[in-house]
Amino acid sequence: MADQQAPSGASSGLTRWLERAPGPVFVFIAIVASFSTYFAMYAFRKPFAAAKFEGQFFFGTHVALKTAIVISQILGYALSKYIGIKVCSEVTPAKRAKLLLLLIGWAQAALVLYGLLPDDWKFIAIFFNGLPLGMVWGLVVWYLEGRRTSELLLAGLSLSFIIASGVVKDFGRALMEGGVAQWWHAVPVVGSAIGDAIGKVGEGWMPAIAGFHFLPVFLVSVWLLNQLPRPSTADVAERVGREPMKGSDRLAFVRQFAFGLGLMLVAYFFLTAYRDFRDNYQVEIFDGLGYPYKANKAIISKAESIVTFGVMGVLALLNLVKDNRRGLLCAFGVMTGGVVLLGVSTALIQAKLISGFWWMTLTGLGSYLAYVPYGSVLFDRLIASTRVVGTAVFAIYLADAIGYTGSVGVQLYKDLWAGSMSRFAFFAGFTWFMCFLGTACLVASAVYFARKTRTAQTP
Repeated sequence: MADQQAPSGASSGLTRWLERAPGPVFVFIAIVASFSTYFAMYAFRKPFAAAKFEGQFFFGTHVALKTAIVISQILGYALSKYIGIKVCSEVTPAKRAKLLLLLIGWAQAALVLYGLLPDDWKFIAIFFNGLPLGMVWGLVVWYLEGRRTSELLLAGLSLSFIIASGVVKDFGRALMEGGVAQWWHAVPVVGSAIGDAIGKVGEGWMPAIAGFHFLPVFLVSVWLLNQLPRPSTADVAERVGREPMKGSDRLAFVRQFAFGLGLMLVAYFFLTAYRDFRDNYQVEIFDGLGYPYKANKAIISKAESIVTFGVMGVLALLNLVKDNRRGLLCAFGVMTGGVVLLGVSTALIQAKLISGFWWMTLTGLGSYLAYVPYGSVLFDRLIASTRVVGTAVFAIYLADAIGYTGSVGVQLYKDLWAGSMSRFAFFAGFTWFMCFLGTACLVASAVYFARKTRTAQTP
């Protein structure tokens, strides 16, 4: 790593040491920093989903209160993605860490407001909670893209949101049941006082209390992330230099790849909705499968841990593909395999060949194999194989903005037009739909980009 270039304004001893460190050491530190940053962010975003708000409806309508709260956060998160198209594409290296701290402070303040507001009005606070959080991913990806080891780094980062979603929801449930308070009582000196103060946390205050627990982790992680040196000259030669993109640059990128991007975005529109539905209603879906939460308190974390390491292993293998065009097509292959797995696993459970736990695990594996590359290796390889000067962050945020719009639409469709269906039944039907649509769109897009990059000059 001797030819690493330090980020603008960063000249700490750790940065200089990382410039000279062996490749595996740099990869390890970068994965730890990015993983822990985004893992901690999830503690500000997802614990609220562990609450059920059973029997409560939004201002007396037919929309369940939890659905209204979930949609409100997604709306804020989706708007954040649209804002991030500009902000995250244009942010300079010197401002990334400061912006990360500002965003998480905003999100935590919104969770405190969430605890203060009556249940029917919590949708306001959770909207403002989602509004900053959608930009965190792009700011973290900026530190990792454009390197020869980007597949490994981005796969490590992607582990965070797969496993964190289950862990922080289990943490939220433990807060409400008093388990976290009991853990604090075992901590010397101040632990008993903190445990007594926490006790059993209600559904309203649980998200804010969870956020306070993970705030120190986030602060330390961002500091470590900001010590990473810039991509080396060898990285730039192989993966193209990554630069902030102006509005004209972004428009030119979309025009150049419009048809292929369109197919990818149609798939992602529904894939994000599918992944979000599974993520937000895992407790209810497991209930429908015969796994009540009280008797299976760690079942979400168990399933997502298996998914995490499965996805990590597959994506890490992409780093072995040095040719950028082949790497791009392999990424499409992984994604297509993921949506096909959705149909295969559903056929298996309908034939009673696998249990409900393994069906949820396999749908998680399939959906994340298709979903994760959009936010990591897919656009990084696209930039590298086409030699377009810019940043993968822009394409990621374009996809995310459209994807979370789809998530809102599907949530509303479920409660307003398919209200009589259980969330479990709706999810099973959605799985078949995602399998067929995703396969068609991804195969067609892969063919388009195979032709588009055939004559591109790659190192």
